[in-house]
Amino acid sequence: MNYPKVNAHLHTPYSFSAFRDVDDALDRAAAENVKVVGINDFYTAAGYDEWASGCGKRKLYPLFNIEFIGLSEKDRQAGIRINDPANPGRIYLSGKGLTYPFCLPEPYASLLEEVRNETDRQVKAMCEKLNGILETEEVGFTLDFDRIKKELTKGMVRERHLAKALRMKVYEICGEDKEGIKVMLEKIFGGKSLRASVENIAEVENEIRSNLLKAGGRAFVPEDAKAFLSIETICEIVLAAGGIPTYPFLGDDAQGNYTDFEKDLECVAGELTKRGFHSVEFITTRNRVDLLEKYAGYLHDHGFVVTFGSEHNTPVMEPVELFARGRTPLTERLMQINYEGACVIAAHQHVTVQGLEGYVDGKGYADRTKREEWVKLGDELIKSKI
Repeated sequence: MNYPKVNAHLHTPYSFSAFRDVDDALDRAAAENVKVVGINDFYTAAGYDEWASGCGKRKLYPLFNIEFIGLSEKDRQAGIRINDPANPGRIYLSGKGLTYPFCLPEPYASLLEEVRNETDRQVKAMCEKLNGILETEEVGFTLDFDRIKKELTKGMVRERHLAKALRMKVYEICGEDKEGIKVMLEKIFGGKSLRASVENIAEVENEIRSNLLKAGGRAFVPEDAKAFLSIETICEIVLAAGGIPTYPFLGDDAQGNYTDFEKDLECVAGELTKRGFHSVEFITTRNRVDLLEKYAGYLHDHGFVVTFGSEHNTPVMEPVELFARGRTPLTERLMQINYEGACVIAAHQHVTVQGLEGYVDGKGYADRTKREEWVKLGDELIKSKI
């Protein structure tokens, strides 16, 4: 069967994105014949209106999602890596199929606003620390945080915006002098040479971020504990916004290894169910296609809603159409799993906006035996619009 193409996890410039703007993301989706697209920004639904209208113009079906970074204190103390390979206890979580128009009641709206403000404070502190380095190294400029926020963002500044702003300023000052760019960045890096080609802007920005803004970097400022909500609180926020709490699998790395939490497939499926998750997702470019099929197939067969995405939350522009690692095409089985997952989310959105209970109810319960009914409804909804 020829399943419609789905990309259920795309970041936009409302958090950070490879895309120039929402239109750029949706134009690329339409050009690549991707028919179902999910906006999935960090901590915000600010892009939903543009997403909805842009999808309507292009006959694409919109999914309304959100992403959080949380902390499981129990797992942190036990040294268990969940879906962040470097930080025990740190956990990325998504909410899928939030009610649109977006509405989040108190106290959850204030909680979300405080997390955004805390993220802003941390990045501003890194900007100040970075400016101290720029002054010490006497490179002839500093960065203006408010200007970065105004000119490079849609209101939320992340560390990648700092990396982009620094790269732009260095290139502006050095012009066509490639050697000058390398020398200046080496100075800012504290004597470490630039590995990437100067022409590869995305890789240069990744190196800036790695050398200066990530843990161990010269301008790194650790997040305050207030920047991380608990798993339970994140799930409460997602449910209050009408969505489906979703666990994003990291999956296999380049050596075929998994995190402590994910390495035993049967175990992790049981643990996620116990923690109240009925939906999972994969960023397919991270994973080998056979291992992706093994994990996604098992989870789908055990009643989970399973969707795939590409993120696009780095400077690197990749296709919107989904591939596994090494640009390996998805198998028909994976296309089916992804489309059926998108159908459930589409149906859930459609029902909850009418004030009715969706696939997952307001308390987080889902009757997995009814999943196929939701797939059928979602299939009808999607095919009526694309």
